[in-house]
Amino acid sequence: MALNIPGLVSLIVFFTLTLAIGIWASWKSKKDQQNRNPTEMAIVGGRNINVFIGLFTATATWVGGAYISGTAEIVYLPSKGLLWVQAPVGFALSLAIGGFFFVNPMRSKNYVTVMDPLQETYGNVMGSLLFIPPLLGEVFWFAAILASLGATMRVILDIGGSSAIIISACTVILYTLLGGLYSVAYTDVIQLVFITLSLWVCIPFALVNSATESIYYTATHQFYQDPWTGKIEKQYLGRWLDDFLYLVLGSIPWQTYFQRVLSTASPGQARLISYLSGLGCFSMAIPSVLIGAVAASTDWNQTSYGLPSPLERGESAMILPLVLHYLCPAYISIAGLGAIAAAAMSSADSALLSAGSMFAHNIYRKILRKKATEMEVLWAMRTSMLVFGAGAAGLAFYSSSVYDLWFLSGELVYTLLFPQLCCALFIPSTNTYGSAAGFLVGLLLRLLAGEPALNIPPIICYPACTLVNGNYSQLFPFKTFTMLLTLGTIVAVSYLSVVLFQRNLLPRRWDVCNIMGGNSTLIPLQQIEKQMGSATIALEETSG
Repeated sequence: MALNIPGLVSLIVFFTLTLAIGIWASWKSKKDQQNRNPTEMAIVGGRNINVFIGLFTATATWVGGAYISGTAEIVYLPSKGLLWVQAPVGFALSLAIGGFFFVNPMRSKNYVTVMDPLQETYGNVMGSLLFIPPLLGEVFWFAAILASLGATMRVILDIGGSSAIIISACTVILYTLLGGLYSVAYTDVIQLVFITLSLWVCIPFALVNSATESIYYTATHQFYQDPWTGKIEKQYLGRWLDDFLYLVLGSIPWQTYFQRVLSTASPGQARLISYLSGLGCFSMAIPSVLIGAVAASTDWNQTSYGLPSPLERGESAMILPLVLHYLCPAYISIAGLGAIAAAAMSSADSALLSAGSMFAHNIYRKILRKKATEMEVLWAMRTSMLVFGAGAAGLAFYSSSVYDLWFLSGELVYTLLFPQLCCALFIPSTNTYGSAAGFLVGLLLRLLAGEPALNIPPIICYPACTLVNGNYSQLFPFKTFTMLLTLGTIVAVSYLSVVLFQRNLLPRRWDVCNIMGGNSTLIPLQQIEKQMGSATIALEETSG
C-alpha cells in the first residue's frame, strides 16, 4: 500500500486549522483576562463559558476516539453486538445524574476542581492520595487516545504510527498550554462539527457498497456472522450490569466533566449543559453503530481487504477505519479519517488540561507551595501538562498495555473516588479516618479481584468466577460491590471514630486527624479569595 498523499494533506490542513483556532482562543482568553485571575481563566475559563460553547466542549469531551471506534467495534463483534454498547446510554444517564445531584453543590460553592471538596472535608494528605487514581486515569487515557490515532493512521495513510503519535501530542500540548480551557473549548466546537459531518457523509457510501448486505436483514438473521444486535446470556448478566453502573456512576468523579460545568456563569447553566450534553453523547453514537452494523454485514472477500476477515486477523479494534477505507471512495474515507483525528484530539486535550489543573491547584498550591503567586501556579500547571503529555506520548507506543492500565485506573476512580465524593458532598459528618479506611478497603478489594487483561490472577474469587482461556474472569458485579463497601466503610468508620473519641474510649491525643477540633481551626481565606476570584476554601492551620 502506497502513502496516501491526499489523506496526508487533508490531515495536515485539519491539524493546522485546529492549532490556529487554539492559538486564537488563547489570544481571546488573554484579552478577556483583564481584572480576572489568570489561573482561574486557565482552569475554568473565568467562569465565563457560554451555554453554546459549554455544550459543545462537554459533549466533545466524552465523544472521543475510543467512544466512536469502540462503539463500532462492539457492534461488529459476534460475541457482543448492539446490546453490549453501553457507553451511549451510560454516559447520557451519567451526565443527567451529575446535573441533577452533583452540579449544584459543586458550582454553588465555586469549586475549581473535583478534588476541592475532598481536600476541604478530609484534608490535604488524604486529598493527595485520592489525587493518584484520577491522575493515572487521565494520563493513561491520553496515551490510549494517541495509540488509537497512530494505529488509524497506519491503516488509512500507511504512515508510521509513531509519527502520528508525536505530531498529535505536540499539537494538543501546544494549544492547551497556550490557552487552557478557552483553547480546549473552542477547538472542541470545530472538532465536534467535523466528527458529525464526516461520519454522516461516509455512512451512505458504506451502506450501498456491493459487498454489504442489508443491515436490516442481518440485524435478525445470521448471514456472514451472528446478528449484529447481539444478545446477553444469563451468566453474563451480572457483568453487563456491573459495566453499565460503572459507566453511569464511574463517569461522574472526573475533572474533565466538572471542568466544564464549573466554567459556567451559574448553577442553572451548568445543569443545562450537563443535561444537553448527555443527549449529544447519545446521538453521536448513531453513526458508529451503523458503521459497526455495516462491518458485520460485509463480505470482506469482495473488497480489496480480502480474507481472512478483520475478526479473524485480530483487527476488530480497527473496524471503523477499515470500513471507511475499504467500503467508501478514497475522497470520502479521507473525511472519515478527519473525524477520527478530531475525536481523538477532542478528548486528549481535555485529559491533559484536567491532569495539569488538579496538580497545579490541589497539589502545588495547597500542599507544596501554599504561598505561591498566581503566575507561579499557572507555570506549574503548564509545566505539569508538558510532563504529563510527554509521558503519555511515550506510553502510547505500548498501546495494548496502556488500554488495560486505563481501564484499571478508571475502575479505581469508580470504586475509590466516587464514594469519597458522595460522602464529601452529601454526608458531611464523615471524616478523615473514614476516608482513609474506605480508600484502603476499596483499593485492596479491587486489586485482590485480579485483572485478566494484565495477567493478574484473582485472590478473591467472587461467585460465578470462571476460567476463560487460561484466565479467571469475574462474572459477579464486583466493581459495584467494591464501591458500595467503600461507601459503607467511610460512613461506618467515621461514625465509630467520633463515638470512640467523644466517649473517651480513645484518648484525645490519639486524634492525629483532629476530627474533634481543639488544636486547629478552619480559617476562611475570604480576602485572598476576593483577590483570586476563586472558591470559598478553608485551610487547616495547626497552632503550636
